[in-house]
Amino acid sequence: MTDQSVLTSDDGTTRCWWAGTDPLYVEYHDSEWGFPVTDDVRLFEKLSLEGFQAGLSWLTILRKRDNFRSAFAGFDFRQVAGFGETDVVRLLDDAGIIRHRGKIEATINNAAHTLDLIDEFGSLASYVWEYAPDRPEAPVDIPAITPESTAMSKDLKRRGWRFVGSTTVYAFMQAMGLVNDHLEGCAIRTRAQQDRPVKSKP
Repeated sequence: MTDQSVLTSDDGTTRCWWAGTDPLYVEYHDSEWGFPVTDDVRLFEKLSLEGFQAGLSWLTILRKRDNFRSAFAGFDFRQVAGFGETDVVRLLDDAGIIRHRGKIEATINNAAHTLDLIDEFGSLASYVWEYAPDRPEAPVDIPAITPESTAMSKDLKRRGWRFVGSTTVYAFMQAMGLVNDHLEGCAIRTRAQQDRPVKSKP
């Protein structure tokens, strides 16, 4: 098991152990991961990319993120929902992304279901933030799933979403700030916590 602790970098900054030393990963840890997001396009993008990550490292996806954005119309779910078989073939031929038919088709499918959620809840943000727990304390060990991620996963699957298992959903919740899993002693934790909406909801 990986030691879940904070590490001090050469510049004296303490960070969660997983940030490592790769500059791209460090920047992601310091400026994105755990900071609350309520923008629907960014939320859809992250849910989609977490689905693509299954079986891979997040750093692999992060290095390809700009390519994914170009390939999927900036993750504008209204456009993606209209993708057809021609787009699937185009994406399968795009070496800049993960060329997995099931994940590509799931992203298009999920875009259509995002529109359904917006019709029902007003926004994707309103839906996902209903699952944000009130947990102000820092985690001792970062879990892989939680009751909230399992509940969201089950509900999304019931609504027809794909590649949204509980582990995938919890990684999404961590990244989008629905929970603040920066560890105690991480220099970024307080900044991410200060940005949280009142009562953990927008």
